Amino acid sequence: MNENIVSPPSIQAIRSAVLQALDEDLAHGDVTTNALFPRAIPARATILAHHRMTIAGLVVAREVFLTVDPSLRITKSTLDGSTVPAETPVMVVQGDARSLLMAERVAVNFLQQLSGVATLTAQFCAAVRGYPTRILDTRKTTPGLRALEKWAVHLGGGKNHRFSLGDGVLIKDNHLAVLSSRGVDVAAACRLARAAAPHGLRIEVEAKTLQEVKEAMAGQADIILLDNMSPALVRKAVQLIKKRALVEVSGGMKLQTVKEMAQAGADFISVGALTHSAPAANLSMGLSAQRGHRGRTR
Repeated sequence: MNENIVSPPSIQAIRSAVLQALDEDLAHGDVTTNALFPRAIPARATILAHHRMTIAGLVVAREVFLTVDPSLRITKSTLDGSTVPAETPVMVVQGDARSLLMAERVAVNFLQQLSGVATLTAQFCAAVRGYPTRILDTRKTTPGLRALEKWAVHLGGGKNHRFSLGDGVLIKDNHLAVLSSRGVDVAAACRLARAAAPHGLRIEVEAKTLQEVKEAMAGQADIILLDNMSPALVRKAVQLIKKRALVEVSGGMKLQTVKEMAQAGADFISVGALTHSAPAANLSMGLSAQRGHRGRTR
């Protein structure tokens, strides 16, 4: 079992996403399937992973199939969070071919999107292996799919940053731009946030220069986000901070360069691409008719 296997989002979050996706695809029915198959035809559907990937979204795909037709039977399924080789069957579903055809696109869409996120996250985590650096996601998620995509990041070995704006104080460049027009610098912004934010929340502030790092230290920030700095500048900032705050690095992180940031001393590296630019994983569903049909099970 993969040590990164974690509990999926709530069934409410899964059902909400599934119902919205099915409404997009089936609000007016499936005219092709209805025209070709007036009666039930027992069939078997196999979903294949066509390249090595970290699987995410099987519980969501299951919900898709059983929402379309509760009599469908999931007869085989790998585990979410598992890394599988190419051409691995990851799910087998049996039942009425009509139902399988209606559920196919939505189920595979979820698997492709979420497995793509998990697989890219696993690649970033592998790139910094051996360093005490954690890969973080961001709030750059697909609207309506944040819970699912952040779960996929976790399955890939990453760590979730804020789920929403209420989860932590993060003073970003636009906050500072507004504050600076009123004569408030980075240090003062940190003090304002600590005084007014809910008790117990850590104060994180963005810094683009070493001067801003010094101001963040003066404001006793808990986490300093070094944005768009070179590895050499990150190393200088880390030396300046001297472990008096945690260091997060962000800004266009790529697989080819993320190791340099870990070597420079980052505690965390936040990667928006995990969710906004992950390539869809290549999975497909094949269907074959069967002679027999067993009764309803779930």
